Amino acid sequence: MQTWSGLNEGQQQALLSRPAMADNKALSSAVADIIQQVADNGDNALRELTRRFDGVELGELSLPMGELTTAEHDISHDVKTAIDTAYANIHAFHSAQKPNDVKVETAPGVVCELKHAPLDSVGLYIPGGSAPLISTVLMLGATAQVAGCPRKVLCTPPNKQGEVPAEIRYAASLCNINEVYLVGGAQAIAALALGTESITKVDKIFGPGNSFVTEAKQQVSRIPAGPAIDMPAGPSEVLVIADGKANPVFVASDLLSQAEHGADSQAILVSDSQTLIQATEQEVERQLTTLSRQETARKAMAHSRYILTDSIDSAIEVSNQYAPEHLIVQVENPRACLPKLKNAGSIFVGQWSPESAGDYASGTNHVLPTYGYARNYSSLGLADFIRRYTVQELSASGLQNIGSAIMDLAQAEGLDAHKQAVALRLETLANQQEQDNG
Repeated sequence: MQTWSGLNEGQQQALLSRPAMADNKALSSAVADIIQQVADNGDNALRELTRRFDGVELGELSLPMGELTTAEHDISHDVKTAIDTAYANIHAFHSAQKPNDVKVETAPGVVCELKHAPLDSVGLYIPGGSAPLISTVLMLGATAQVAGCPRKVLCTPPNKQGEVPAEIRYAASLCNINEVYLVGGAQAIAALALGTESITKVDKIFGPGNSFVTEAKQQVSRIPAGPAIDMPAGPSEVLVIADGKANPVFVASDLLSQAEHGADSQAILVSDSQTLIQATEQEVERQLTTLSRQETARKAMAHSRYILTDSIDSAIEVSNQYAPEHLIVQVENPRACLPKLKNAGSIFVGQWSPESAGDYASGTNHVLPTYGYARNYSSLGLADFIRRYTVQELSASGLQNIGSAIMDLAQAEGLDAHKQAVALRLETLANQQEQDNG
């Protein structure tokens, strides 16, 4: 436990530092090599890299769409009901985010519009590993579906049997995914960005992943005319603000729910109660012994932080400085804290709002900015799958109304052609008016 007020500014910054992300020349070079292999050899590179990294020999890279429609017969009733519930809530929350077009007459005869259109093609990356990330399929797929994206492409590594788990397939069927490919890792990102014989490239890539996937997303986003990506990513993290009346059992469970994601995850407790911090530390140790991913969670908790502040307002200042991915507020009047909380990917208010709810089924999106990016990036939402564009239409009188302003500004900037484009039109209008009057 560290007492915040007893630290100088440098020590405070060090206390809130994150575990270093894998950002080294070896990783960058390895990912660049994978991307180049896919660029040079297309599908053959994807098969070879899948054999090397996943231990699976693939024939066809694409999953027959019939396997989506039959997936519900391969999962239990309880899991199907859970997926249906989460899908309905995510769909409802993101449907409410649909933007309205704007049309304004900024000056007489000058009409400006803001319009919205879904992205044409999106790539949705779903990590593999020890468990199928059903929830991520829903978070990305349902949002793309609500946005109206015509082409939704899902890439996920095959399991050891060379298959896509039924739960993933069923979630994809609910979201009307158009294409599914059994490809993972940096090679999947490269395929989505560059295209291969089987996979047509997409306009934007979404989804979490390991350090290779994260690095690949960063690299392909720098390709001229390449894809956009959803956001920078780092290890998962949670910060809990709790007062002396918080339940240490709940607080510990929230810290551990992030710690089990990976050894590089970070969990921070900030409280004005030394008693609560000590009780939480004891409860973390007790709950650790009950977890199937105990080893992973214990490694993450090794760089957890327990910070004692003089007040809850001071705890809020610590949170704003850290800018957590997940922020849980377990204080006596949690909603009163909201106006003061500036930097967080997603906020969970009160003791009955575990971070797990947002990860799975409350309806908010669990794709969130990490590593301090909550200061300048937003949680994933419908807007990320929609592009905005503007329209303007000037009548003859409209151009006459603002023409002199346009020309004066163009002249001030030394851009003669800009000025001339207006002057020629105004001259034509003046001539027409003379003819009409004559």
